[in-house]
Amino acid sequence: MQASQIEIVPFGPDHLEAAVALSRQAGWPHRTEDWQLALALSDGMVAVEDGRVVGTVLVTPYKGDCATINMVIVDETMRGRGLGRKLMDAALLTAGDRPLRLVATTAGLPLYQKLGFHETGTVLQHQGLAGEIAAPAETEAATDADLPDITALDRRAFGAGREGLLSYFAGIGEFAVTRRHDRISGFACLRPFGRGEVIGPVVAADVGEARKLIEHFIARRPGRFLRVDTTDETGLSPWLADHGLAHVGGGITMKKPLAHDTADPTATTFALASQALG
Repeated sequence: MQASQIEIVPFGPDHLEAAVALSRQAGWPHRTEDWQLALALSDGMVAVEDGRVVGTVLVTPYKGDCATINMVIVDETMRGRGLGRKLMDAALLTAGDRPLRLVATTAGLPLYQKLGFHETGTVLQHQGLAGEIAAPAETEAATDADLPDITALDRRAFGAGREGLLSYFAGIGEFAVTRRHDRISGFACLRPFGRGEVIGPVVAADVGEARKLIEHFIARRPGRFLRVDTTDETGLSPWLADHGLAHVGGGITMKKPLAHDTADPTATTFALASQALG
């Protein structure tokens, strides 16, 4: 059967179990809870053939500022039939007139380039059992009262309002902050994900401050499975490996921009890769 005969339908609760199975087939660590988080924040679509889910895609909108495309998965038995393009066409239609971002695998890169996305960088995924590390004196646990300032700082770094995402993370995880002149200058989030927990997003004034924020959580999780996504430019990769979080892969960050994509290119930010957000 050709991909043109496959139906693209809205992602419903009855598709969840099949989506988890597809992500496991792809070698991704997403639990049912991780899919539920992503669906709570996204518009999802699935490809269905004869009642069987054979593909997924999620579009996470951040108001009118931008949207991320996540969880583009095609069943391994269906590859090479144009299904990835069909899922992306549905995602682009759902996203509407927004700048778009995604994290690509090497295999998916040619398709995204044909659709007008261009490369902006590389994500380095680090994970493993956290080593022993001293807790930094410069960080502190965030309170509920800090969330508006965290959200404002994230908007400047990410270029879009992610209030819903950060509020959700606050409900299932925890935040740490740094302060300068009695104002929040950086933050990091720790939340459950996959095999353990993920540290991110992290937003800071400079790489040194970002490292302190990551240290805040590593120090509190010795021997626990943690994941951190970073980039080559930060220089943090060797340091993370030294503390038990080995480099295990990553992806290619891509954008399909419009004039109103307002991310601050001077900000030091370690936003979650699409694989982690789901």
